[in-house]
Amino acid sequence: MDERRRRHRLGPAVGIAPGARVDKFEVFFDLVFVFSFFNIARATAANITDRQLLHALLVLAVLWWCWVVHTVVATRVRIGEGFVPVLMVAGMAALFCFALALPQAFMGGGGTEAGPIVVAVSYVVIRAVHLALFLRAVRDDPVERRQLLRYAPELTLSTALLLVAALLPGHLPDDDMAALVRDGLWISVVLLQYGTGLLARTWGWGVTSAEHWTERYDLILIIALGESVISIGLGSNLLGQAPTLPGVTAAVFGIVFSAAMWWIHYDVIGPAARIALHASQGRPRVLMARDAYAYLYLPMIVGILLFALGAEGIVHDIAEPGVPISQPAQGPDVPLLFSGALCYLVGNMLFQWRTLRTLSWLRLGTVGLLALGIPIAMPLPGLLALGVLAVILVGMIVTEVVVMSEARHALRAAVFEERTAHEAAEAAYRARWHDNPTDPHP
Repeated sequence: MDERRRRHRLGPAVGIAPGARVDKFEVFFDLVFVFSFFNIARATAANITDRQLLHALLVLAVLWWCWVVHTVVATRVRIGEGFVPVLMVAGMAALFCFALALPQAFMGGGGTEAGPIVVAVSYVVIRAVHLALFLRAVRDDPVERRQLLRYAPELTLSTALLLVAALLPGHLPDDDMAALVRDGLWISVVLLQYGTGLLARTWGWGVTSAEHWTERYDLILIIALGESVISIGLGSNLLGQAPTLPGVTAAVFGIVFSAAMWWIHYDVIGPAARIALHASQGRPRVLMARDAYAYLYLPMIVGILLFALGAEGIVHDIAEPGVPISQPAQGPDVPLLFSGALCYLVGNMLFQWRTLRTLSWLRLGTVGLLALGIPIAMPLPGLLALGVLAVILVGMIVTEVVVMSEARHALRAAVFEERTAHEAAEAAYRARWHDNPTDPHP
């Protein structure tokens, strides 16, 4: 009874309307993902090895699956209304603990399993919060309850595997074997999660508001791009020393790259895909939402992470006092820089194909140039390597602006017409408030 009274005072859970937009609490919730991306990048940048990169990609994949589950829940209930924000604060706290412990997610042995245990327990709490909200949303719909049961093995096994990955390696006598077991368990979790999403039938749940769905994913991509800006800023080290011309130039190159990545998606592809999702209905809409957004945004975010790691290392070396400007970039920085841009572009092309069924020959050619650019740029000075990448990306964008001029103008005209009609409908609806004013003090 007390629980019912508390919920009554806070208000009930509110369903998603067909034209719903992202609410403020959802943006507030995303701040934890800002820290999560940042912490993954920081932990990886401290010691870039093949195994460290594998660990970064695994924790990013598990983190992204939490995001996907979160967006599925947010297609049914408004995260910022009724009693839901109270429950989501618990989820935010668990996600924050998850992010805090990510750098230690693969450490352990000798009784030092605190990091892996915090990661596993936090993950359990996050999934429990999402499960509680989704059960609340589908309590009156037997079809959706059956659909939820299809995902029960993934939920149960993934949480169990992470708990085993936290506890078992510490009891193995050999550290190398313990590390392999932990890596294998994490890989199993990722395969289980994304395999279930592909194999489980999608009937029984839908995307009520295409606007809300696309806006959520566009915002998280902006957050990932923002993390790349932070990484480049930290790499420049201009806050701790007098700025130099090479350091400032390298930092400007970094901003140009981040802006180019923004342009690649948000100039044409993102807005056109939003219209495509609006135009689809029923199961085709659900499949497009799953494939294009839940799955194909991940390689774009991976590309941003790799690019940011490479750019941070190169900019740091260029801005370092006493380092000759002619010195070639060190270690894996150039491969990370170019492969990150390549991964992002390939992910965006796959997204374009899944939503619009089109491909750009210009972008296919740019992928080839990026692949060829890796061995060409590796022996070059860092600043020149940044310049090569800038020429490739900016050259592609300028060419697209010229070649696709008519298509770009047609898309913007369609978007403007849609927004004008939407605003006119809202204005007509709100005009009733002036015709029939309500008492502001009931």
